Amino acid sequence: MMGTTAGGARIGIIGGSGLSKLLALSNVERVKVETPFGSPSDEVVLGTLGRSQVAFLQRHGPGHQIPPAQINVRANIAALKHVGCTQLLSLSAVGSLREDCPPGTFVLVDQFIDRTIQREKTFFGRGLVGHVPFGDPTCQRMRTLVAGVAAELKLPAVNGGTYVVMEGPQFSTRAESNLYRSWGGSVIGMTAMPEAKLAREAEMCYTLVAMITDYDCWYESHEPVTADLVSERMGRIAGQANSLVEKACAVLSGHRELCSCGCNRALDTAIMTSPSHRSPVMLRNLGFVVPRILNQAG
Repeated sequence: MMGTTAGGARIGIIGGSGLSKLLALSNVERVKVETPFGSPSDEVVLGTLGRSQVAFLQRHGPGHQIPPAQINVRANIAALKHVGCTQLLSLSAVGSLREDCPPGTFVLVDQFIDRTIQREKTFFGRGLVGHVPFGDPTCQRMRTLVAGVAAELKLPAVNGGTYVVMEGPQFSTRAESNLYRSWGGSVIGMTAMPEAKLAREAEMCYTLVAMITDYDCWYESHEPVTADLVSERMGRIAGQANSLVEKACAVLSGHRELCSCGCNRALDTAIMTSPSHRSPVMLRNLGFVVPRILNQAG
């Protein structure tokens, strides 16, 4: 395993190409990682951000080629874990479902409603059945630290909120948008699932910064959401997002203890299949992501 660096475990960052261009990385190395689950969206960019060892991956690939439902999230998460990431900071452009969360707001998500149906959502399967706890789908320790950084930077940020994950690639109908508001949704987007679920199965601490670019379509007095609008608004807040990532990584890189939320031991109580019936192939595949599982199986 490429894994842990001399300065400690790497921090994984998932975001768009705009963020990649802004990150002031040094000692850059691009690594092609092949996983048992296929190829990730792009090469993993290893580097130093300030004093933090990080690994960056463009979610949609170079030039935004991959639509949300076709992202190989299993390969993305497996690749980042394989190069030594134990914490994963995810950034995602979203629409707002709340009037008090206008465009330009950063929401540190603590809950999800998953409406996706086409995506591979687990490293488990026939021959190796597992069920990880997911009541609190983001790492509270990590989210609290990032919220503190956002406050220090005086960013318009909300600590906590529910992200409704839609399948896409079309934006919502107005009826759907209003339905999700009635459910208590804070923001809506297309990429947070199964990212959060797979990060938990990979025993990674995970937090998501949702960057609001629009009001979706429920707010009829505002302009309707379009791809051009999202790109333009992301351009406006990219600098703030970059500052947040750099300072957050500086704080997160100090983490050396076991996660107080138990993220790094998520599989301890997860596997249901009896040892004598576990598929060797499935175990090897999972072992690529969580090597300690192979040690336990042996």
